Amino acid sequence: MQVPLYQAKAEFFRMLGHPTRIRVLELLQHGPVPVRDLLADIEIEPSSLSQQLAVLRRAGIVVSTREGSTVTYALAGGDVAELLRAARRILTELLAGRNQLLAELQQGDASPPRATAANKASVETGTR
Repeated sequence: MQVPLYQAKAEFFRMLGHPTRIRVLELLQHGPVPVRDLLADIEIEPSSLSQQLAVLRRAGIVVSTREGSTVTYALAGGDVAELLRAARRILTELLAGRNQLLAELQQGDASPPRATAANKASVETGTR
């Protein structure tokens, strides 16, 4: 039985849904990187990095090559790098919206609502 496209997409995004995997992909978008450099940049245990690289490799997102004792990883294609750039653009827009909302909330805290100000003025003058 064939898996529906939306389910395949969900599995794909679930596979990407780990901070270490995202960081690995960010580092690899600039070109192949030896595992020792990934370890230095990400600062996690070698066994943890190995697990995350295996997930990406099984999914076909990254490929590895061995030259002597050095294992190097690279993106399997450029589409993943484009996906990361798209995610950055989307997050930038979302966070900009949040900053605007935060500014509006902070501005709102500084001045009372108009109805409250009007009620306060009527109480002070004895009118309603």
